[in-house]
Amino acid sequence: MASTIMAPMLTSSLSARKYKRFTATHTHYQPIRAMRVEKPLEELYNVKVERKVPKERLAQLNVSRWSIWKTGKCKLPWDWQVDQLVYVEEGEVRVVPEGSERYMRFVAGDLVRYPKWFEADLFFNDFYQERYSFRAYGDD
Repeated sequence: MASTIMAPMLTSSLSARKYKRFTATHTHYQPIRAMRVEKPLEELYNVKVERKVPKERLAQLNVSRWSIWKTGKCKLPWDWQVDQLVYVEEGEVRVVPEGSERYMRFVAGDLVRYPKWFEADLFFNDFYQERYSFRAYGDD
């Protein structure tokens, strides 16, 4: 999202005194483009995500031994009491952090780490399946 701001054009060849006299009679404005930069939600809320996780990484984490959770189309308010590591096996979830209008989207093949005390609404548009593991502080 860009906007234009009008600012007086400065001329380096004018001294301060001459510049004051010059601007009193000649005001020139030069447009300046300003960008509003928003941080990704993952960074703002400390949600870690790895996309298209290789099988070797899944084996290293023993994902096949984690608990399975499934759901269909629904919306769930959720809050994390501990860190949780989630591997999305099927479907997609849209995660809207509390107080935000933006969302994070995670799909099959993503490995997501939700931080303790994170609160969000989860939106599932179709069948969804994940494997999850709760993490203690310091677990990697």
